Amino acid sequence: MKLLVTGGAGYVGSVTSRLLLDAGHEVVVLDSLRTGFREAVAPDATFVEADIADAARVLTPDAGFDAVLHFAGLIAAGESMAKPELYWHENVVKSLALLDAIRAARVPRVIFSSTAAVYGNPVEIPISETAAKAPTSTYGSTKLTFDLALTSETFAHNLAAVSLRYFNVAGAYIAGEHEIGERHDPETHLIPITLQVAAGKRDKLQLFGDDYPTVDGTCVRDYIHVEDLARAHLLALEAATPGEHKIYNLGNGNGFSNRQVVEAAREVTGAAIPVEIAPRRDGDPATLVASADRARTELGWVPRKNTLQAMIGDAWTFYRKHVA
Repeated sequence: MKLLVTGGAGYVGSVTSRLLLDAGHEVVVLDSLRTGFREAVAPDATFVEADIADAARVLTPDAGFDAVLHFAGLIAAGESMAKPELYWHENVVKSLALLDAIRAARVPRVIFSSTAAVYGNPVEIPISETAAKAPTSTYGSTKLTFDLALTSETFAHNLAAVSLRYFNVAGAYIAGEHEIGERHDPETHLIPITLQVAAGKRDKLQLFGDDYPTVDGTCVRDYIHVEDLARAHLLALEAATPGEHKIYNLGNGNGFSNRQVVEAAREVTGAAIPVEIAPRRDGDPATLVASADRARTELGWVPRKNTLQAMIGDAWTFYRKHVA
């Protein structure tokens, strides 16, 4: 298929692009490089440096695209609360402009990079796709808004759409000459920050709260290897059905506490990784774990690298060679 990947210079988009190319697809990457990296774009992909608001320049009716995989957007929940107008514009207004271009070009399929943040503080664990949607951040609200727009689009215009709701993504894609990993600035994710401490770039790691009702008092989160996540997008392309908006949670279905992440990082890196317990952050749920049963049943998707050691090990390999 001929595929447009928005945000293909970012973390998940670049890994997915690599797998799409390896599967024989033709890939065009559209990225403004606002938060992405030009070197992360696969050399055998066609690269267009542009904003998704200008996607109609690429998505012309005669371009022959078979699908759009939409990764582009802002992802920092904390920043979204301080700058809500920025997130509504970048994640909703511009995504709707992309959707207009998709409709005008008669592209039949859309795969959307959504998030578990749409669920907010869950009532039941594990979280299924039918759980109540009550985002606690502007970021989560913007992602849910575009999910709803896709549902309307499938009904009105027979679009085939799939939303993939990620839980915590980790690891790096390490395969021969291809090494693609996480490089956010500023970094807000636990595993990359832990590796910064291991590498001596930070003095200590802060864990926010140790009095939660969990196995060791720290928050529990569901982690998924970026390579497993990327494979789900290839399966979603095959499962997309005209007139339907399918939604899948992507996670291991098993949670790891913050302390377990630190212990695994110490094991992988051999570093001491000093830890400081800080007060709880407002809005942090004790446990967030996915039910990925629907993805397993309907997509045939099974995580292969589902241990902390595998995720942190690949992330550490990438970090030492390309970031530290």
